[in-house]
Amino acid sequence: MSKSLKNVIDPDYLIKTYGADTARIFCLFAAPPEKDLEWSDQGVEGSFRFLNRLWRIFTEYLEDVKSLKSPDAGLALEGEWKNLRRKTHQTIRKVTIDIEDRFHFNTAISAVMELVNAIYLVPRPGKSDTKALSVIREALETTVVLLAPIVPHITEELWQMLGHQTAVCDASWPKYDKDIASEEEMTVVIQINGKLRSRITVPAGEDAEKIKAAVLAEEKIKALIKGTTLKKVIYVPNKLVNIVVTE
Repeated sequence: MSKSLKNVIDPDYLIKTYGADTARIFCLFAAPPEKDLEWSDQGVEGSFRFLNRLWRIFTEYLEDVKSLKSPDAGLALEGEWKNLRRKTHQTIRKVTIDIEDRFHFNTAISAVMELVNAIYLVPRPGKSDTKALSVIREALETTVVLLAPIVPHITEELWQMLGHQTAVCDASWPKYDKDIASEEEMTVVIQINGKLRSRITVPAGEDAEKIKAAVLAEEKIKALIKGTTLKKVIYVPNKLVNIVVTE
């Protein structure tokens, strides 16, 4: 956009129509800082809809979570509540790295959007289910703090609604728990001579030799390498196993 091309966007119109927070999150989400921003009316509308979804999920849960605290680190959880808490801590980890180390606000915003979607997807707990509601509280509060540098106006309003007496800009940056954020399982790609042949699901952090043995024990893989000479098995941690064979 430039004055010579007569295609500039009036920021006053944008702010008056959608609000300053929508303008901020759209500009930061549309492209990383080292790339040019490509204007999109649909992108602005999408940013506006996201902030409205954020507001709705807060108002839906506010009365049930306002008096609660985030769960303790060692709280035993199962099913969707365990998964939501893992997603919350994974989001803290992702956003912290993206902002502090990479300065990529666009991917940080995308991670928070995924967390908000995850909150929407869990079943609504009953008012007496304080354990589940405390997980919701943690996810909502985390969302506010992570978005505060990006959309300061709406997050300050939501922060006060949660019962805080100090400003969100003075809140401590959330810390993620490595144990909570870790995946219980991971998918490992199986290659034969560099070609994708299958996948296997194994426990996260599984020993490399056990993963190799599990891959070689797979019926499909056994059939594919039958009649060949096994040269070596290469394991790339948390990603793939490449079986090298000769005819």
